[in-house]
Amino acid sequence: MEALNELFASLPRLKLVAFLDGCAEAEFLVVADMCDLNKSTLSKAMTMLENAGYLDVTKGYVGRKPRTWLALSPKGRTAYHAHLAALAALTRKGGEARPES
Repeated sequence: MEALNELFASLPRLKLVAFLDGCAEAEFLVVADMCDLNKSTLSKAMTMLENAGYLDVTKGYVGRKPRTWLALSPKGRTAYHAHLAALAALTRKGGEARPES
């Protein structure tokens, strides 16, 4: 069985990665809104995932307003899919468990 990834044990990090798995990239405030995370919590989750190489962060401007875009890196997408596979394997094991008579 593949191992569960401890980086995804935090709900904010899991929400962030799950959301980004569905899109190429997203702007920080959109992610905060869609994942129901405050900016501070999202920033902490973003930093941990970026440090692990799971997240690509791009900073720029729209007009004069600074913006931050987030995207899963290939390494992050692979790690997330492996985590999902490990969860599915664990679920299957639960279905195979038999109570002792």
